[in-house]
Amino acid sequence: MEVEPHVIIVSGLPGAGKSTTARLLASQMDRGAHVEADTLQNLIVAGGVWPDGSPNISDEAERQLRLRLHNACILARSFAQHGFTAVIDDIVIGQRLEQAIEELAGTSFGFVMLLPDFEHVRDRWRAMGSPFVDQWQWIDTEIRIRTRRVGLWLNTTDLTPDQTVHEILGRIDETIVPTQ
Repeated sequence: MEVEPHVIIVSGLPGAGKSTTARLLASQMDRGAHVEADTLQNLIVAGGVWPDGSPNISDEAERQLRLRLHNACILARSFAQHGFTAVIDDIVIGQRLEQAIEELAGTSFGFVMLLPDFEHVRDRWRAMGSPFVDQWQWIDTEIRIRTRRVGLWLNTTDLTPDQTVHEILGRIDETIVPTQ
């Protein structure tokens, strides 16, 4: 399936289904690529600093998150320039959304925020044994209060990954982020 835009960012809470949705969405394209931010982070084999789950991210972890998003956007642009629809999955919220908009200036891109009910995701974290069950509510607050409303925001609480992708494809025009 050929779709505009050629770059799509899928964002949301940890455990919201970003990677699953992004991979499935990319697979529905005639030419699709999945740009997984965590994989880019894992390219740092010495000196990597992941956020600790708290809202007080260290300067180095923040710098590496910015680098990760920068590289995801570069890679997505490259795929798009060569005829692929690139689907990035990352936690692109608050100021990180503003960074993505700057990084993708001049490129038509879409943005999808997966927004399941917070307690639904928290239950998923508990089932996975996540140590961050009681630490990540700040991310939900950042999404719901401090992230600019652009693109398509989907309540995915009751949607399967296939249904989520179907909804995105059916509303692809709503994903487009206006250029500044």
